[in-house]
Amino acid sequence: MTDVRHPIEDAVQLRLDVPDRIEHLAGQHYVVRLTAEDGYRAQRSYSAASAPDDPQVELFVERLFEGEVSTFLADVVEPGDQLEVRGPIGGWFVWDGERPALLVGGGTGVVPLVAMLRTARRLGRTDLLRIAVSARTLAELPYADELLEAGALVVTTREPHGVRAAGRLTAADLVPLWEPGRTAYVCGSAGFAEVASQLLVDLGVPAADIRVERFGPSG
Repeated sequence: MTDVRHPIEDAVQLRLDVPDRIEHLAGQHYVVRLTAEDGYRAQRSYSAASAPDDPQVELFVERLFEGEVSTFLADVVEPGDQLEVRGPIGGWFVWDGERPALLVGGGTGVVPLVAMLRTARRLGRTDLLRIAVSARTLAELPYADELLEAGALVVTTREPHGVRAAGRLTAADLVPLWEPGRTAYVCGSAGFAEVASQLLVDLGVPAADIRVERFGPSG
């Protein structure tokens, strides 16, 4: 562990050196496993926010109430600590850096989308991406400055943002962002992912062009 930051409340941003790691693809995740002194183990998957060619792996973890792994990472871990990490994992929710994409994220669901944005920036192909993200407030949106700088549509549900009143992401928001041949990547809580993907379907986006990743407390 090289760096531990708390850029927003109830979340932690981690930078890790992973020896002999394989470069991940934008959208892939890593499994973090914790082992207690009595042998009890708990593990959780977290998407990488870093671009594949970043020499370190960056994870952004929301602190979940009673979350065994997230509370430890947010409250206990310090620079210099060692973690058991496995990955990268995943082959469906990945962006190859070559095809046009629409990125739709809610809350910490923006994390893998940030990896895609950083990949596009390093390739000089940010023109391939269109981005729409939602959070309760701007202060609670991970990587808000980076997303705004990239021209992302930012929707906040608990406060006005710019000239826009507080409200949820709508079909009207997505109409100008999608066009045929553009793959949609939707990531967020189960509820957000269901609503956002349904908005896209209702707009006529083929189901085959929508890739969805959901997250939430483990069962």
